[in-house]
Amino acid sequence: MFKKILIANRGEIAARIIRTCQRMQISTVAVYSEADQQAPFVKMADESYLIGKPRVNESYLNIDKILEAALKSGAEAVHPGYGLLSENAPFAQRVKEAGLTFIGPEGDVIAKMGDKIAARAEMKQAGVPVVPGTEEAVTSVEAAKAAAQTFGYPVMLKAAAGGGGIGMQAVHSDEELEKAFEGNSKRAKAFFGDGKMFIEKLIEEPRHIEIQVLADHHGHAVHLFERECSIQRRHQKVVEEAPSPFLSEKTRQEMGDSAIKAVESLQYTNAGTIEFLVDRNENYYFLEMNTRLQVEHPVTEEISGVDIVEQQLKIAAGDKLELHQDDLQINGHAIEVRIYAEDPNTFYPSPGTLSNLVLPEGPGIRHELAVESGSEVTPFYDPMIAKLVVHGGDRNQASERLAKALHAYEIDGIKCNLTMLKRIITHDKFREGDTTTSFIQNYYLPTLTNH
Repeated sequence: MFKKILIANRGEIAARIIRTCQRMQISTVAVYSEADQQAPFVKMADESYLIGKPRVNESYLNIDKILEAALKSGAEAVHPGYGLLSENAPFAQRVKEAGLTFIGPEGDVIAKMGDKIAARAEMKQAGVPVVPGTEEAVTSVEAAKAAAQTFGYPVMLKAAAGGGGIGMQAVHSDEELEKAFEGNSKRAKAFFGDGKMFIEKLIEEPRHIEIQVLADHHGHAVHLFERECSIQRRHQKVVEEAPSPFLSEKTRQEMGDSAIKAVESLQYTNAGTIEFLVDRNENYYFLEMNTRLQVEHPVTEEISGVDIVEQQLKIAAGDKLELHQDDLQINGHAIEVRIYAEDPNTFYPSPGTLSNLVLPEGPGIRHELAVESGSEVTPFYDPMIAKLVVHGGDRNQASERLAKALHAYEIDGIKCNLTMLKRIITHDKFREGDTTTSFIQNYYLPTLTNH
């Protein structure tokens, strides 16, 4: 096992990784920007290195500075967390070339799954269901319209190299497609350096359900069941739970088997997530693969009893997975809510000083934090500042614990989305488990006009 690792990330995920390393007696190295000098994760690490100015391209995306810190510190491996460089294939390769271990899959697999078109082709070959769509990039509005007419409107226009909803838009007619194509292509080019687009048939009122996988370097893979991540704003998740309240046991088994097929086809190693869209009839279609640790991994940890970060470290060190599919069971129910420093009505970020933070305590409550009282929430990074995770014997108990915890949660000094989360988890549709990707649009946004 590694004696020392560098965490090429920040905020709550850096703190999360450090906790597991402390338990495993692995020394940790943090890297930080000028804006994060007083952040909790910096204080938690055994060593820390300033790598640049606040903006991510001058710090957390600066591969040279990160590798310089890793080598100077004597770290043996690099954990990328999520976001930032976590799915950057050149970074994974550079880590390897520096004589260090990248705690994640091989760079060529990251690259393949990062290209939505290549990923679709790989999944089709593996026998995993995919949404009907173009097999190659569409490079003009005319080609996009021809594809849309083949599949029939509505369709989803997507950036081939995209993520986080950037460059993605549902369109319902040729006129809408004409307006959307150029803007989304330019946006994709600006964010990902690649303006290629593709077209998929739009699955209406879908659920977003994903399967957590682990695979070692010895040909052994398991899945840790599913997470329901349908409640989203701007294509970004807000509430996640495990298991899904919607899936039948038959579909759960089939989706798990499909995820393992995908892993084996790719010869994938380490932790990853196969994301699916599921329609009202429980037909499921491959959406994308995240070749990293997910933001919502704690809900899976709570129902499976598996520390996913620990497994990542062991796999990267060459250990065999000691988990076996037949031994894994779902224990109770877990729900996670993401707490954002943002206006709950406009979803715009709300930077400032967090003057007061009171965390709820009680059975089944878990906190993942990027902040503490007195922390400065800057405008430079993603506005998610915390995750509240609850576990219960069943979904009703988990929901009740979550409602009480949100009521007791206090944040002052900045705007945050606590009121939004309270409305969501007390809504009848949420209580019934009837959550699709249009939940916010259908049930939360209309309430804003009434308050």
